[in-house]
Amino acid sequence: MIKRTLLLVITLCLLLSPSFAQADEDISILDSRVESNFPDQLVFHLDARSSSNIIDARLHYQVDKMNYAEVTSESWPVFTPDVRIETSWTWDTRRASLPPGAAVTYWWTVEDKAGNEVVTSPETVHFDDERYDWQSLNSDIFSGLTLSWYEGNSSFAAELMDTCETGLARLTEEMGIHPEDSIKIYVYASSEDLRGAMIFPMEWTGGAAYTEFGIVVIGISQSQLDWGKRALVHELTHLIVHQATFSPYGRLPTWLDEGLAVYNEGELDPSLRSWLDKAISEDALISVRSLCSPFSTDPEKAYISYAESYCLVKYLMGDYGGDRMMEMLMLFKQGTTCDEALTEVYGFDIEGLNVRLREALMGSTAGTVGYVTEHGQEAVAVSLPTRMASLIPGGSIAPWMTLIENG
Repeated sequence: MIKRTLLLVITLCLLLSPSFAQADEDISILDSRVESNFPDQLVFHLDARSSSNIIDARLHYQVDKMNYAEVTSESWPVFTPDVRIETSWTWDTRRASLPPGAAVTYWWTVEDKAGNEVVTSPETVHFDDERYDWQSLNSDIFSGLTLSWYEGNSSFAAELMDTCETGLARLTEEMGIHPEDSIKIYVYASSEDLRGAMIFPMEWTGGAAYTEFGIVVIGISQSQLDWGKRALVHELTHLIVHQATFSPYGRLPTWLDEGLAVYNEGELDPSLRSWLDKAISEDALISVRSLCSPFSTDPEKAYISYAESYCLVKYLMGDYGGDRMMEMLMLFKQGTTCDEALTEVYGFDIEGLNVRLREALMGSTAGTVGYVTEHGQEAVAVSLPTRMASLIPGGSIAPWMTLIENG
């Protein structure tokens, strides 16, 4: 009995001794939170206390996106050393242009003058556009594909989701490309609403693919559903192709990147078709080598560039198939130049592809086609290749004209 009593006294002394009470003198994190002010800033708040002056507080954060290596950024908020600090650091996202739904993982390292240090557990904040009351729909076919919208009924969202699934299935079937990560789509009710979610957008912006984030944003009103479905497939194709070819060695030539996106929409839009017809009639086609670079900001040249890019991809897919196209994409991923990739896969370089495109669109060996206006005005005979009808679905010279084949 005496031994047990003695043991209890010793135990109590140890619990109350200064050496054990050191735990009360360690750094305590009283608050760690993030204030989101979409789309302008993220504010990281910290409230910490210690028995010794806190002399250092560092914020570490990682953005959830495709990277060639793991990247951790650090920032130091301003504060006066004290036993308790309340400080914050503001990330001006107007310079980073984070898309809606972007995920940021963060943690703090805090150190006091006595040499104590604490590292908080990582937490994740989503940079959501909280101006709207979003609803979400998950794909039943493609795991990780989510579509969010805030205006329109469930049928509206289901039709858009069906369009996305069809576009992804077409890529998988024809080329073997499939999503490599989760995809989030945010459908705004208008282009104006969309531009309000972007930093310094162009006034004509209607959609964008943040390929490294796996996020597509687009403005689709219920009255423009047909346009919206084409645009949605276009941006989604960019995202999937960029996921498949992501590497530090180079980028796809613009004609291939845009051509695949327009091709996956389906038949060429009549407005683009008319611009291409005009370029053909005026012998104003743009060279394939020029189409490797970003397209012109001149609207007419941009329209022609998109239409030609469609024809280039349709020609390569139609004559050589999706396996060859996928082979070329993998060469680009390895850093192969456009000339080298074309030569290895198809046996001709950029100039050779340019010659084939012009022959297909402007060759002189095909039959003669005449056309008249719908109002019976003067008929004009022109020489067009029979193959042109396969490269340009519908085969019209312009939307207000009707083709008449002459034997």
